[in-house]
Amino acid sequence: MEVSQRAPGRWQIATVTEVKRETPRVKSFRLVLPMWMPHLPGQHYDVRLTAPDGYRAQRSYSVASSPLEKGTVELTIDRLADGEVSPYFHDVVEVGDQVEVRGPFASYFVWRGESPVLLVGGGSGVVPLMAMLRHRRLTHDHGQMRLIYSVRHADDVIFAGEIDGDATLTFTRDAPPGWAGHTGHIDAGMFTAADHSDGTVFICGSNGFVEAAADLAMTAGFDPARIRTERFGPTG
Repeated sequence: MEVSQRAPGRWQIATVTEVKRETPRVKSFRLVLPMWMPHLPGQHYDVRLTAPDGYRAQRSYSVASSPLEKGTVELTIDRLADGEVSPYFHDVVEVGDQVEVRGPFASYFVWRGESPVLLVGGGSGVVPLMAMLRHRRLTHDHGQMRLIYSVRHADDVIFAGEIDGDATLTFTRDAPPGWAGHTGHIDAGMFTAADHSDGTVFICGSNGFVEAAADLAMTAGFDPARIRTERFGPTG
């Protein structure tokens, strides 16, 4: 179950083999790496772009795929209008293009097979959590893993086809027509329904979302030492 890992490699040139639109502003990019190594679910890769004049822009993106998908990684990227890297991926990168990457990185926000696990994602914060869900499915792990996923609008759900019965989805602004599920911000009821006796919580999203979710997890009885958080900023 547990993934072994060597030290992250140097910069290498990856080839884009698939581009998938997830939402109006989110795309997933499948990359083939010549020096691939298995990542841990929750880790990220650095991506670097170099302009003709030598200017470089670098950003980090979480891996959405399981380490069992050998030779490739999937990076899911939210397009930010004022970003330096994400607009290039969305507007320019196509299948067959090459990009410079380095990784995988991070050792704290990773799933190593603990159970039970509660995953809490806001917006594109669901990306590293999806790597955990996908890896659990591919390994046929029977440990308990549930997802709480908060988005603003009906068309903001990333990986919509993979959100199953083990997930609680909430729309904070506009729910889809006929939606009978949860609406509004995440609340205490979502956390008290989870097994917190010896559970681990992974929370990923904006700073405000992470703070609110961590408070709810502690109020529900989760051990603060078992609450792991990752925040994403406005750069892209």
